[in-house]
Parts: sequence; C-alpha cells; structure tokens
Amino acid sequence: MTAPALAPSITTTSTPTFKIADPGPLGLAAFAMTTFVLSVFNAGLLDVKAEPVVFGLALFYGGIAQLIAGVIEFFKNNQFGGVAFCSYGAFWMSFWYLSTHPDFFATDAPKSQGVGIFLLGWTIFTAYMTVAVSKVTGGVFATFAVLLGAFIALTVGDLFEVTAATRIGGWLGLGAACLAWYNSAAGLINTTHRRVVLPVWPRGV
Repeated sequence: MTAPALAPSITTTSTPTFKIADPGPLGLAAFAMTTFVLSVFNAGLLDVKAEPVVFGLALFYGGIAQLIAGVIEFFKNNQFGGVAFCSYGAFWMSFWYLSTHPDFFATDAPKSQGVGIFLLGWTIFTAYMTVAVSKVTGGVFATFAVLLGAFIALTVGDLFEVTAATRIGGWLGLGAACLAWYNSAAGLINTTHRRVVLPVWPRGV
C-alpha cells in the first residue's frame, strides 16, 4: 500500500485592484474657471482693479487642483493628461507668484516685455501640445486650438504693448474656457449617465 503524497495546501488569493477615477473633468474645470475669470479682465469687460480676485483661484484651483489631476493622470498611464495638467497647473501657480510679488520687477524694468517672454514660452508649449492632442478628441483639440490663439494674442499684446491684441487674447481665452468647461461637463455627465450625453468626438490615430 502506497502512502498518500503530502502536498502543501495552496490557497489562491486575488490581488486587490484599485480603480482611480478619471481626473480629467477636475483638471479641465480648474483650467476653465481660472482662465474664464482672468480672460474677463484681459478682454476689458471689467475694471482691472478687481483683477486680484483671480489670484487665489489661480493658486488653489487652477494651480494645485490641476497639478493633482496631472499626477493622477500619470498614475493612470495617460502621458498627455499628466503633462498638460501638471504644466498648466504650474503656469497658474507661477502666474499667482508673479502677480502677488510686484517687487519681483525693478521699478524701471520693462515688465510687459518680461511677461511677454513668459507668455511666449507658454505659446510654444501650447503649440506642440495642440499637435499632440489632435489625435485625442475633437472637443479637447478645439480647446487647445483656441487656447493657442489666445496665447499668441496675449504674447503680442505684452511684448509689443498692443492693447488690442490683449483684448483679442481675452476673448479667445473666454472661448477656450467655455470649451474646457464643455469637455469637463462631458466627462462627468457621460460617466454618471453611463452613456454619451455630450459628444467629444474621439479621434483615432
């Protein structure tokens, strides 16, 4: 009689998986609201003396909230979303710093030219981000295309002190904000309704 073989008891356990919600609607909403408020002043719709209302918004919502959204996008393996949200979050935080530290520029320094170079750098960044997003969705592509126009106009306005260009940049900024809000709403509403309520027109490679 053969003795039964002794084998260790094997217990199969499943590795817990953690699902991370899409941070896109948050990042887009933060970008949209901050851009909207600042663009109201750039377009000349309100007295520039009230512009400080945007500073806290730029730091906490456009800056920190967007930065958090970007970090989560990297965890979700979304390179474009991570680069976009982290970068524009940093843009708003740097805008807050420059706006709340008037002593950053010497009293006789050409502040508008400094801001113009700052905006030129962001124009270049937005240009190649627009090329990259052309393969994502039509809705986000439209947002970036209008945003690029806004940055170009604002750069010209500050570099060459052309008020009309700044006003145009403000109106384009309002358009970009509305488009970003639309894409944010689409991401949120389509998820909660479990169907496409607001189309974003996906674009394949």
